[in-house]
Amino acid sequence: MADQGLHKINTLRRNWIICRLLADVLFAATVTALILIVLMEINYVGIRFLVKPWLSLAILISSIAAFLLIRKPWKISRQSVAAFLNRTYPDLEESAELTIKPTDELSLLQKLQLNKIDGAIQVVPALPKIFVKRLIIAAVSLTAAITLGNLLSGEVVYITSDNIVPPLSSLNAKENVLPQISALKLTIHPPAYTGKSSHEQDKFTILAEEGSSAHWTINTNITVKHLSLLFNDHERVALKPNAGKTEWTTSKTIDKPGFYQVNVDGKLSDLYQIETIKDAPPAIKIKTPKQYTYIDAGEAPRVNLTTTINDDYGVSDAMIHATVAKGSGEAVKFKEYQIPFGDSFAGHNKEYNLQHVFDLPKLDMEPGDELYFFIEAQDNHQQKSRTDVFTVSIQDTAALLSMDGIVNGSDLKPEYFRSQRQIIMDTEKLLNGKDSMSRESFNTTAGNIGIDQKMLRLRYGKFLGEEDESNVGGPPEGSELDKAENFSNGKMILDAMTDKHDNAEDATYLDPTVKAQLRATLTEMWNAELHLRIYKPQEALPFEYKALRLLKDLQQKSRAYVAKTTYKTSPLKMEKRLTGDLTKVEQPLNQQTIKPGTDAYEAMKNAVQVLEQIKLTRIYNPADKHILQLAKQQLSVKASAQPGIYLPAVSAMNRVIAADHPAVADVQLVEHAIQKSLPAKAQLPQGGSSMPDMGLSQHYYQNLKRKP
Repeated sequence: MADQGLHKINTLRRNWIICRLLADVLFAATVTALILIVLMEINYVGIRFLVKPWLSLAILISSIAAFLLIRKPWKISRQSVAAFLNRTYPDLEESAELTIKPTDELSLLQKLQLNKIDGAIQVVPALPKIFVKRLIIAAVSLTAAITLGNLLSGEVVYITSDNIVPPLSSLNAKENVLPQISALKLTIHPPAYTGKSSHEQDKFTILAEEGSSAHWTINTNITVKHLSLLFNDHERVALKPNAGKTEWTTSKTIDKPGFYQVNVDGKLSDLYQIETIKDAPPAIKIKTPKQYTYIDAGEAPRVNLTTTINDDYGVSDAMIHATVAKGSGEAVKFKEYQIPFGDSFAGHNKEYNLQHVFDLPKLDMEPGDELYFFIEAQDNHQQKSRTDVFTVSIQDTAALLSMDGIVNGSDLKPEYFRSQRQIIMDTEKLLNGKDSMSRESFNTTAGNIGIDQKMLRLRYGKFLGEEDESNVGGPPEGSELDKAENFSNGKMILDAMTDKHDNAEDATYLDPTVKAQLRATLTEMWNAELHLRIYKPQEALPFEYKALRLLKDLQQKSRAYVAKTTYKTSPLKMEKRLTGDLTKVEQPLNQQTIKPGTDAYEAMKNAVQVLEQIKLTRIYNPADKHILQLAKQQLSVKASAQPGIYLPAVSAMNRVIAADHPAVADVQLVEHAIQKSLPAKAQLPQGGSSMPDMGLSQHYYQNLKRKP
């Protein structure tokens, strides 16, 4: 009995150690894969670091050693297994450790307990789920890391500053080179505005900044007669040889993406990709102020401007262009300013955090004037960008308080508007006479103005369905509720004693926009009343002006203007009126000849049919070859603009045309590229498909006609 239990404990211990070891190895492989992905990304962005096989093996061994030293699976003992069994299986009654003790050391009760749990310990599976759980997690992690690496190295196209950057496979994959070429040194000199130094590479595939200069030095193992580079199937650049015609050199400016081939004595190489990185214009972000800013009465006439300017390779200059508008109508005048930032851009940094304070009086601005400004920045490549126009307005209190238009019927001010104006005038009068008044009189007057502001706020609150504060405390004396016959009238009591808040939002005929602005007006009135009640009229004045400005805006929005129009009809001929003579009325006839337009994608559509035939028969005739060559020309144009997407298809098309029995993989690759380049077919309107109702609708219609 004890030997069987001990054998079970040893089996569980061995399986547990194996699962831990396998999980640690899988986790180490996951970490290795992630590190290699990061190194590939670093290599991709330009750091001269190549991922070698020995490096991958070293990282894997180091990761496994680290996991083993941290986890130490060999330290799992029999006591650990027994403790695990006691925690996991209640049937063992926390007596699993009895199986690992010698039989002669057990007492009589321990032997009886060992015989009791012997059946339960044999039922324990040799590989519990908790042993496999960590192993499954490690396997899933490794699978996810491998999938991520395949995506990043194969099909993912990186987008940087509005440019399509080729995937890692196109830059790091092994290139097919003509056998006559023994060595290549390609030196790329980035433009001066990037601030980057030159670098060399031994591959034909090019990834460089737009405007870079490329210098090829090609060595041949034999003497060749002619060596040239063919760009985008039409531009040829000849290389200059040395005395022995074994070293050839040339240079070219890389200003657009595309592809090229090496021509050695009439023999063309594979297609090599050219990708350019365009310089994005500076990005400007204004944090403060808001796009539309109002300076109300009582506020400081200053505006703080904070902005952030970023660029790929450095900012060379930034300027604020401001315009001040004075006056109104035909008498408006404009004055322009060019305000530089205080910071120096001599360092050409990639990011600048700039600030400026607009002192409006120094710009000769008065109440009623407006300031329009925008920021323009320039980078090292002389590219410029600008922001939207921001507006700062100083509130004209004189125009706001004016009574102009009171005699004009279309500009009448209701009593409410004059009341808010009177509150402002009383507040300013109180502030002007503050020095000649006692503290008690000043506070009393401010409180009285606050009461007036409250009454005005309540009157406007009725438009939004707000409750009236005049009946707080119950119904007035002498109402219908005081009569004895209404003491038990529950509906009347509820109407008098409760507030119907659920109807507040609907108790108005105003549209949502007017309601929102009226609610904002009440908020400003409440803030003004608050400061008046705490005897701070100076702080209440800006809120009073804001409330009046919102009210005047509401007044302007409520107007309706109808233009006067006239229509002069042609005279009627009374002798023909009501005769019904339609002999001279003819139907309109519009005849137009529409010629069908030429299909720019006809060659590609025909090529798809030929490729489908090749997939079945694996052969094609000379006429089909001509169709494929026409389609190749259009694919080459696409590859010149987007080589990272269409260049593999052009290479596959060359192999299809050159082979007597093309490979199916090449045919499918070309078909996929053609389908991607074809425009989407316009969707025509179609009738909705209805499900058959098994004649139920007809049967229902017939029953409707029956008489009851």
